[in-house]
Amino acid sequence: MAGEFIYHLALLREWDAAGSHYDRSTIGMTIEEVGFMHASTSEQLAGTAQLFYADCGEELVVLVIDPSILAAMGIDLRYEPIPTGQLFPHVYGALPRAAVVDVVPAGFDERGAFELRA
Repeated sequence: MAGEFIYHLALLREWDAAGSHYDRSTIGMTIEEVGFMHASTSEQLAGTAQLFYADCGEELVVLVIDPSILAAMGIDLRYEPIPTGQLFPHVYGALPRAAVVDVVPAGFDERGAFELRA
């Protein structure tokens, strides 16, 4: 897992409103409320989107995060198990914009399938 990008689904309006640090953990909750920021690997991204964002009705973006930049900035990234046993990346701290190497528009097609709209 080391060296691979991680991904965070964000509401476009919340990403646009963020200053130098993005403080959202997941839809409707801050990092302060949850304790960390939820993220996904590339293999987990579509499933996460379907489960949590399919009915949100807002414009989405995928934040592409470089773990090496997080590490250089002293921000803790842990791969932790969820109840299914699958490991998900969790970022412990507000996300600096400098760690986001790309912002990709995303959403759901007419069949309801998650898609990147780059």
